[in-house]
Parts: sequence; structure tokens; C-alpha cells
Amino acid sequence: MSFLPITKKEMQSRGWNCADFIIVTGDAYVDHPSFGTAIISRVLESEGYKVCIISQPRSDEDYMIFGAPKYAFLVNSGNIDSMVAHYTAAKKRRSDDAYTPGGRSGARPDRAVIVYSNNLRRIFPNSPIAIGGLEASLRRFAHYDYWDNKVRPSILLDSKADLLMYGMGEKHIIEIAARLRDGEKINELTDIKGTCYAVATKDYKPTPVKECPSFEAVSADSEQGKRQYAESCRIQQQEHDAIRGKTVIQRHGDKIVIQNPPHTPLTTEEMDKVYSLPFERNYHPSYEDLGGVPGIEEVKFSIIHNRGCFGACNFCSLAYHQGRQISCRSHESVLTEAKQITEMPDFKGYIHDVGGPTANFRFPSCEKQLKSGLCPDKKCLAPNKCPAVKVDHSDFLSLLTKLRKLPKIKKVFIRSGIRFDYLIADENEEFFKELVQHHVSGQLKVAPEHCSNAVLKRMGKPSIEVYNRFKKRFYELTQSINKKQFLVPYLMSSHPGSTINDAIELAKFLKKEGLHPEQVQDFYPTPGTVSTCMFYTGLDPMTMEKVYVPRTPEEKAQQRALLQYYRPENRKIVIDALRKAGRTDLIGSGKHCLINASNNEIKKPKRKPIRNIKKKKK
Repeated sequence: MSFLPITKKEMQSRGWNCADFIIVTGDAYVDHPSFGTAIISRVLESEGYKVCIISQPRSDEDYMIFGAPKYAFLVNSGNIDSMVAHYTAAKKRRSDDAYTPGGRSGARPDRAVIVYSNNLRRIFPNSPIAIGGLEASLRRFAHYDYWDNKVRPSILLDSKADLLMYGMGEKHIIEIAARLRDGEKINELTDIKGTCYAVATKDYKPTPVKECPSFEAVSADSEQGKRQYAESCRIQQQEHDAIRGKTVIQRHGDKIVIQNPPHTPLTTEEMDKVYSLPFERNYHPSYEDLGGVPGIEEVKFSIIHNRGCFGACNFCSLAYHQGRQISCRSHESVLTEAKQITEMPDFKGYIHDVGGPTANFRFPSCEKQLKSGLCPDKKCLAPNKCPAVKVDHSDFLSLLTKLRKLPKIKKVFIRSGIRFDYLIADENEEFFKELVQHHVSGQLKVAPEHCSNAVLKRMGKPSIEVYNRFKKRFYELTQSINKKQFLVPYLMSSHPGSTINDAIELAKFLKKEGLHPEQVQDFYPTPGTVSTCMFYTGLDPMTMEKVYVPRTPEEKAQQRALLQYYRPENRKIVIDALRKAGRTDLIGSGKHCLINASNNEIKKPKRKPIRNIKKKKK
């Protein structure tokens, strides 16, 4: 095994004069199966292609290091969206970047895919360019850009690329590579599933498709424009299914962006083959003197066993990127990787995580989805579990049991990604008991996200009663084996639908539960999610119902502070929020109070309290 070339010297040492494909990425080069660049490069290598990697280029010389590729440049921003890598939800510049040597920030540009692709088009005007990865996948159509606070066109057009690959790219890239090798031009590759391309309107030949409202329509700064945007979002979400999804188009001036239906998910055999490729499982040695790449630490001793998520929370982009269908690896494949990990020199006996988008999914949600696809107009688990969903943890439990028995392994943990509503729906508690006894490293992270059912509905999450049932049983099982283990709930402030009163209810919930969250996530409107559409339009795109959206920096700060009401630095802002909501009953020395304040701080609100406004029945 060896790393793929990132310098001309490394390329020449292999006896290559040029590369077949050159991957340009916003991450440092880490050859680990948790990194998209590593997977695509190794898949191409396994098909016999020569692959070189340009990591975080800045100058023209960086782009020109290998010359022009024989077939194409492949561009991605890295494992993370470049804008999310650079900015917090409050649009403040981050000071670090876990996917850069030494963890330093600023090594990749904002909107990296557009910058990289445009530079390549300028320097190599005749070379084909295909873009992919998370940043490209989630921006395939006209999309609301939180950082510019406007609707931007498809990234395919902004980047001047020839082709866009969305979703998980192994099948796409194998077909693209083979057809380019066989002499086809990249503009002839118009029938590959999981790809988008653009044509001039005058050259478009109408076929049966689902058409989204145009870029001009969805970008109009008007009520009608936002309704059109919501309609576009709904179409895109509903057609993202590998079985029943149709071709979707969107007009952009004199061009039309065409999205072919999603590619089929990898089978177990195909997924096993990908994860058997000769990954070095580390960052390139040239980064050692720069402090390494911090992003490897979270995944170095972790194993991904599945892909896809039929949970499909509205604020999460995973279902729109990976899809709602589940792909999983065989036990043999996972055990082989675990054995490789145990041979690593710094392995201490602990597998840190055996997971994926949702750790406890190993099967399709139901039998129907295998024949006709997932339902376009409802979720499998929220607000209530669909009766057709098959709940079965037996295979995952069997896999974990086998991992625990491997030599040199002391513990196998599941640190995140457990879908608690799916778990508590399992009438057989064997997995739950084993999870509590063997697979929790003191703390288990779960994601109730909120306690207000009105907010949870907009999030696409189950009711708080489901979480409470799970929590109760978790602590009962923990106590029964005389262990001290805790749930660490992920919580989100300022999600669409959350009023200041909802935030207060969440603060009261936290006080009652005795929870002092150290980290709270403000809702972050990133491209490709239903929740981002709600944030921009004030509409739920699946129902077209109006949704309250906390927008002002003042209210967002208040909702966030309420979740950490106990912090001294949040005292004033919490008092202001409680007064604004007319909840001065929560300021004082009573057991139910959130803030212990002086009489001078307990004043009647000068304006009418903000209350939840219920829509009148027609």
C-alpha cells in the first residue's frame, strides 16, 4: 500500500508522465474511508486508472503541478462544506479547520468548488471538469445561500463545470471513467444516473420530466417568489429516490439544468468491495511536520457500517445527499476492517464508534420501499412511526457481539447516531440491554433536539414523549447493572417554528432534567434541507403551511442563551427574553425559576408579551 501522488516527484516515481484523473480537493489528503476523496481515488485506482491529488491549491502553479489529466479533473470542497468550515451559524469566522494540516483556518477558499473549477477552466480551457462531494451535491439546483442572503443559481453553472455528480459517487465515477476512456466526450455523458448537466434552452428536446420553477421565479424577492422556491424544494425532495425518482429540470435564463434520477445505492457486495480497498488509514506523511490533520482523530479507530437514513430529519442534508435507502456492509467486511485497526501501532483496544448516518439502521424501512421506493409525502418515523416500518436490531447486535470477541479489542462503543425512536419501538429489548451494558462509553449522545412538539413537528422529529420513554428505560437499564452512564442530548435553538416561548419551555425542560448543555447548536440554514427552505420562505414546502421563523440576531441570541440560562454571561439576555415574553414568573428565587434576580430586575414588560399565534380555523 502507498499514498497516491500529491507531488510531481511522487507521480514520476511511479513511472507516470501524466495522470488519467486529477482530484482537486479542499481538504488535506487523508487516505481513510471516511474521506470522500480517498474513496473516489481508490475506486478509480482499482479500475486501473492513474490518479493524482491536488490538495488545497492556492496559486496557478499549484493547479499546474501535474499538467492536464488525460481524462478529467474531479473537484470537491472536501468532507465539509467550505462555507460551514469557515463560518459559524452567526456568520462569524472560525479560527480553525479540522481538515487542514495543523488545524489552521483559511487554507481553502469560500465556495471552494466554484473557485477551484473556475481556476481550472481558465488554466486548462480544454480539459473536462466534473464536480462532486457534499458542497456540489447540495447546490445542484437554485438554492438559498445563507451567507449572501439570496438565492444563487445551480453550482453547475457558477462553476463552469461540465458535469455534476450528486450523492455517493462510486457508481457514477466508474461509468464516467469507462466512457471517457472509450472515447466519448464529457458533454455526451447525458444519461448517467446521479449526475446533472446543462444544455442551452434552444437545444433542449422535451421529454417526460418534473420541472421546478425557474431560477428567475424562485429568486424573485417577493411572496410569490418564495412560494415558487418552496414548490421547487418539494419537487427536489420528493424525486430524490433511486426507484421512483424522475428526471428533474430547472430553467436558468438561456440554459436548463437537468438532473438525472438518483443512482442506485451500493449493494452489500459493492460496499464491501469499496471498504476493502488499500487505504493507508492516515494523513499523507508530508503533513507530519505541520501538526498532522486533526480530522483523522475522530475516525481513526471508528468503523462505518452503513449509509443512508430513512429518518430524514428536515434540518439534515444526509437524506438528500446519501438518500433514504439503507446500504450496509457484511459482517465479514466490518470484522476485517476491525482486525486491521487492531494492528495499527497506536491502537489501545477501543473501537470508538461503529456507526453511520444512523448507527442502528441495517435494513430497509419496509418491504414496500424495495419495490416502489420510499413514500414521497411522509416520513418513516415522524411524527409517528409508520406501521409498515420493520424494527429489527438483531443483525446489528450480532455484528457488535462478533466485534467484541475479536482479539486485542477491549471495548466497542457507539458514540453517536443512535435513532432512539427506532430503538424504543423494538419490542425485543435484547439490543437495548446490550447497548447499555457493553457499548456506551459513559455517555451516549442522542438527538431529541427540542422539547416543544410544535417545533419537533417542523424538524421532522418524533414527539418529546418518545424521547422521555427512551430516557426512562435507558436509566432503568443502566441502574439495573449498577453503572453510571448518562445521555447527552443534542439540542438546537432557533429552528423554524420555534418561538421565544418554545425556547423558554426548552429551558424549563433542561432545568427539570438537571441538564447544563456545554454546547448548543443554533439552527444553521445550509443548502439542500427542508428546514433551510422554511427559514428562507416562511413556508413548510411539504404542506405549504406558514411557519414562524426567528430571524433577528437579537431573538436568535435570546433563544440560544435560554438553553444555557445558568451561565452568568447569559444573565442579562435571559432576563430580557423572559420579560419580553411576559414570563417574569421565572425570575426569582423559587424552585421553578430560571434566574435568581433582584427586585430591580423583575419589571413588568413595557410591551405586550409575544405569544404563539394559532392559525384560525377556516
